[in-house]
Amino acid sequence: MRDPRFPMTDSSNPSAEEINVDELCSYAVDVWVSDHSILTDEQRLLKVLRTAAEKGNATVLGEASHIFPNGAVTAILLLSASHLSIHTWPEFSLANIDLLAYGRLNGERMMQSVEVGLSPTRINVTRMLRAVH
Repeated sequence: MRDPRFPMTDSSNPSAEEINVDELCSYAVDVWVSDHSILTDEQRLLKVLRTAAEKGNATVLGEASHIFPNGAVTAILLLSASHLSIHTWPEFSLANIDLLAYGRLNGERMMQSVEVGLSPTRINVTRMLRAVH
């Protein structure tokens, strides 16, 4: 799982246990992988996103993806009141993942699932509470 040498960055400092399911959280995740072949595999990346959505109790309303000339992939799941996206940079062995989680979604579980699916060598997670009221 998460490498303790690369701790989670947290701009608002709530621990996972302190996050209320009714709070709106944004996650910005940078993942470096040793096997960059996953970063050009559109179907595998969509599966990682779908699995994460399922683990986080998200309702998928739609999805879209695009493969760029260098093989990089952008994929997004439109979720009920949310979204989960990935943008890959195979030349840097890097993927950027964004999640907006609100209500019944469990963003922590979703991010853990993405981490398992991508098997990173290094990961930076930034979690930010967003204003709702």
